[in-house]
Amino acid sequence: MSHHPPFEPDLSDSVVARAAALRASLQADAAARDLAGGRPTAQITQLRAIGLLSTWLPTAYGGEGSSWLSVLRAVRELARADGAIAHLYGYHHLNLHSVRARATPAQRDRWFTDSARAQWLWANSGNTLSPTSTARRDGDAWVLDGFRPFSSGTHVADRIVVSWENAEGQRTSAVVPADRAGVVIADDWDGIGQRQTGSGTVRFEGVRIADDEVFLRPGAPLTPFASLIPQLQQSVLLNVFVGSAQGALDEGSAYTRAESRPWIHSGVERHVDDPWVQRKYGELAIRTLAATELADAAARSLDAAYAEGDALTPQQRGALAIEVAAANVYAGEAGLAVSEQVFEVTGARSATRARGYDRFWRNVRTHTLHNPAEYKKRSVGHWFLSGDFPEPGVYR
Repeated sequence: MSHHPPFEPDLSDSVVARAAALRASLQADAAARDLAGGRPTAQITQLRAIGLLSTWLPTAYGGEGSSWLSVLRAVRELARADGAIAHLYGYHHLNLHSVRARATPAQRDRWFTDSARAQWLWANSGNTLSPTSTARRDGDAWVLDGFRPFSSGTHVADRIVVSWENAEGQRTSAVVPADRAGVVIADDWDGIGQRQTGSGTVRFEGVRIADDEVFLRPGAPLTPFASLIPQLQQSVLLNVFVGSAQGALDEGSAYTRAESRPWIHSGVERHVDDPWVQRKYGELAIRTLAATELADAAARSLDAAYAEGDALTPQQRGALAIEVAAANVYAGEAGLAVSEQVFEVTGARSATRARGYDRFWRNVRTHTLHNPAEYKKRSVGHWFLSGDFPEPGVYR
């Protein structure tokens, strides 16, 4: 009897189809790579080879002009096998948005055209909560010193968005090649999850930055459109969470059908015929299906808001912030529950490091700690009671 996959991707979408094809390749050694950590150089080369790094870029620059819905569904597909690669692919687009919203037209033309042609991977090293880098003028250039933690993707990036604060605390950002002299990737990421994201420290040792590489001047006000970074970030992560839940169910149910043994007191000959097992899988599948629908709805709203461009109003941004926060909270809680509770019905022999099924929970847990659901729930609750949208900030 054939088995119909419960989370069938939309393969009529070329971006999603390519991600789904790559997912099969990633799945083959995802558990081993998770244990090893390090740099996923070969996997980024695969992303580059199938053109996934330029799909979002406008066609005028050599990209495909893909929607956020397509990009985020691709993130979800990759996360079904490998949350780290999904994270790097999704965060790549946060930096492209920064260029779209904050760079000059000449900078945007140059960087987008070169990025599409060379299939650059973008990363950033400018954690807002750690103002630990500074720059000084030296002749006709800036010289950057210091460090930044949580610099996801810098270890495999082609271009890095770096940031610093001046004496008044005003923030400036610039784009530099990852191999620029003085950029030192520490390779010190040691998280329990997302083991190949390189989300550790980057040090800056006298990095010279030309004026035409700087795209955000100190004190420049952020428009509602430019301040969409938190919504994009949360959108990427919520799809990593949903994809992780789907992946846990993909691999868990395959193991249950093929290898799980019935409990001695179950009264059945096959584990899949145990009513408890069926109910548990039904419960986990329902939560994951609901999270998937919320994720798609939020992605469509993101596309609608993004289409407004610089005309995006504070009210439109606020409405999007509430929807994305709600989807993120639900996806995170579903991802944690599904990736942990699936072990109840796979059984003791499934809980080995070699199989690596625990990577789904560890990946979701690592990210949900960085952006606690409690504060997103409060924002949604405050809006529900007062009608007031959250003030734009680092995480909202």
